[in-house]
Amino acid sequence: MCLGIPGKVIEIYETSGVRMGKVDFDGVVKEVCLAYLPELQLGDYTIVHVGFAITQLDEASALESLQLFRELGEFEEALAAGPEASAGAQGK
Repeated sequence: MCLGIPGKVIEIYETSGVRMGKVDFDGVVKEVCLAYLPELQLGDYTIVHVGFAITQLDEASALESLQLFRELGEFEEALAAGPEASAGAQGK
């Protein structure tokens, strides 16, 4: 199952002409393509699907969603799966 878990944009940069960033999913940091949402700024929340930020959402909605995922026991499972590379796993 693929779940759209909200994360907070903590870094924005460009790689080979593509807008990229690091998104923090409650302590799990993943590299994400931000090209589809050029309006995203540091501190904004986004939902990521297969490594791409696909929608922006407000902080209250993001925090509520994160809490619901935790209560359902889906949070760790959803973050463990997926092609995005964890910054911790890359030693960054």
